[in-house]
Amino acid sequence: MRRRDFLCAAAASAAVGGFSVSYGDENTVVNVPTGPIYAGRKGEPLEAEGKRWGDAAVEHCTTYVSECETKMLWVRRDNQMVATYRCGQHQKYPYVYPLAGPKSMVSVTQESAQPWPHHRSMFFGVDRVNGGNYWQGPRSAGQILSKNELNVEEATENKVVWTDGCIWKKPDEDPIMEDFRRYTIDWRSNDYYVVDFYVKWTPIVDVTIQKTNHGFFGVRVTQDLCPDGGGTLVNSNGEVGEEATRSKPANWCAFYGKRYFNPAITEGVAVLCPPNINPPEPTFENCTWFTRDYGNISPMPFLFHEGPWLFKAGESRDVTYRTVVFAGTPADVDLNGLWKEIYG
Repeated sequence: MRRRDFLCAAAASAAVGGFSVSYGDENTVVNVPTGPIYAGRKGEPLEAEGKRWGDAAVEHCTTYVSECETKMLWVRRDNQMVATYRCGQHQKYPYVYPLAGPKSMVSVTQESAQPWPHHRSMFFGVDRVNGGNYWQGPRSAGQILSKNELNVEEATENKVVWTDGCIWKKPDEDPIMEDFRRYTIDWRSNDYYVVDFYVKWTPIVDVTIQKTNHGFFGVRVTQDLCPDGGGTLVNSNGEVGEEATRSKPANWCAFYGKRYFNPAITEGVAVLCPPNINPPEPTFENCTWFTRDYGNISPMPFLFHEGPWLFKAGESRDVTYRTVVFAGTPADVDLNGLWKEIYG
């Protein structure tokens, strides 16, 4: 489907805008108005000498969902890409890439990178599950598949909320687990925004998860933010670097650094971990962190639980992780306050 074939919901301001959403399948597009002024209104195209030069300015802040093999949801602000939720059926698992820095509008995460190219920006998955692998390896080892339930629940000038339902299965086999997930992007200022990831996952059959350091929720950052590329890794305790932060409990871990393309800009990303909410085991809270100087941070419950962990059919676990994408250093954004706001 061509870009001009989408009906676009406009933002509240014609000059600047914010977030807006339209979504649908290949044949229909559903408008989701977001602003009190231009909500549901199709702007006039830009024209010069009788030629159309693209959509009107009021349409230049858009989010839309394409129902196709490469199914994605795009989030833009001021006509610049903020994030994309990628959930095509050919993928190993759904993930969010990019996550744009609030100053540069260039991603602070990597879609794939050495030495572990299966890392996908902002991810959720687990390996060593019932003899399968829902984090790395070929799709035949296991996939997390969108159930075609991708839905935009809210779209305002500064906030977009979408949900999706997924199944965990090997090809040609029955699913072993399902999850419901919600993403909220909340643009707080031109210096930072938050991404809240909520997931509730439920086994369809008894599930056994072996002790592992791979997967679950995490973020893989660009090279210029991580220590191996000249950036800095720090946690809420003030501990710096992989050796000091790995296997340590902390409320948050963050990467930040000067951007390679413009050293005058410093940006970073932090992952915040919830407090004690679902004891006893494994702990999905009071995180003990899995960190790497090459750019990975993950509040990983299955690494520090002796395991294996039996997840019985019909049981559910739910958790919310907050990610903060910011300009400057952690000292320039109130990460402790943002932690207390959601978990305190």
